Amino acid sequence: MKEIIEALALMSSWEITAALLGVAYVILAAKESLWTWVFGFASTLIYTIIFWEGALVSSSLLNFYYMIMAVYGFYAWRKGKENETLKITSYTLSKNLQFIVIGVLLSSVVGYLSNTYTDAKLAYMDSFVLVFSVLATWMLTQKVLENWLYWLAIDSVAIVLYWKMDYLATVMLFVVYIVLGAYAYLTWRKEFSSYL
Repeated sequence: MKEIIEALALMSSWEITAALLGVAYVILAAKESLWTWVFGFASTLIYTIIFWEGALVSSSLLNFYYMIMAVYGFYAWRKGKENETLKITSYTLSKNLQFIVIGVLLSSVVGYLSNTYTDAKLAYMDSFVLVFSVLATWMLTQKVLENWLYWLAIDSVAIVLYWKMDYLATVMLFVVYIVLGAYAYLTWRKEFSSYL
């Protein structure tokens, strides 16, 4: 317990700010609020810088991607298809399996390249988080129900990654993300069921 308290005292205010903005992002996403993308943009801007300075190259690039997707997600959710509000959809099992296979292959390639050609730390784990987060973020912008299941797996791996890098506020954020991701999945599933 003493080590946790000491680690909390050493955390930067920027990391804590990014984590709090990230919590707001997921809560707002569960509620399908457009504000989710504003909070997501702010959080990921801070994390892009933090991870770059910490030599987590894939995580830094991932957060840069999140900033771009925050802008795209805002417009996608606002306009929807044919100027209607975008509704929750679901992917088939075969489409999800395709995503998983593609994700594993891309994670392996990106991990190898990061490990071989950069000074990235924990390159394969970092690459897994990168690749599957890219896929899950795309699914979130399209309001695909299963994105939340992907996030549960991604966040679990991210907890281990960020723990090993001593980003304690971020570890706590990802623990909260798991709880919020489960809540968001159940919320979206209930709404999706009402369409059927």
